[in-house]
Amino acid sequence: MNPYLIALTEDQRRKMLKMGEATEPFVGKVMDYVVSNPQFLNPFTNVPEMHKDWKAISQLLPILRTVDQLSSNLNDTVMEAGKEVLEPALAYYTAVKMGVRMNVPDAKPIYEELRKRWEKRSKPKDGDAES
Repeated sequence: MNPYLIALTEDQRRKMLKMGEATEPFVGKVMDYVVSNPQFLNPFTNVPEMHKDWKAISQLLPILRTVDQLSSNLNDTVMEAGKEVLEPALAYYTAVKMGVRMNVPDAKPIYEELRKRWEKRSKPKDGDAES
C-alpha cells in the first residue's frame, strides 16, 4: 500500500486540523450540499479534490476500524500470553534463588544470568561516561 499511504511527522500531526468521528456526518452533508448548492462554494475550492478525498476516507475508514480492532485484540492476546508465561518464569526464578541458598548444583550460574533483569542500573558519577 506504500504508493497510497503517507506518513506524517509528530509535528505535522500535532498542527493538523483533524476530522474526528463526530465530524464525519457534517462533512458528508457538506459534500452533498457542494453538489446540490454549489453557489456557496469558495471560488478557490477544488471540488474534484474534495470528492477524491471524501471517497478515500469513505473507503479507508472501515479498513482502519477493522485494523484498529485487530491491533487491539493482538495487543490483548500478547499481553495475556505474556502474563501466562511470566508467572511460571518468576516461579522458576524463585526456585533457582532458593537453589542457590541451598547450594544446589547448577543453580548459581542460572541465577547469575537471570538476575541481570532485576539489577538496578546505577547512575554514572560526574565525569563518568555512560556505557
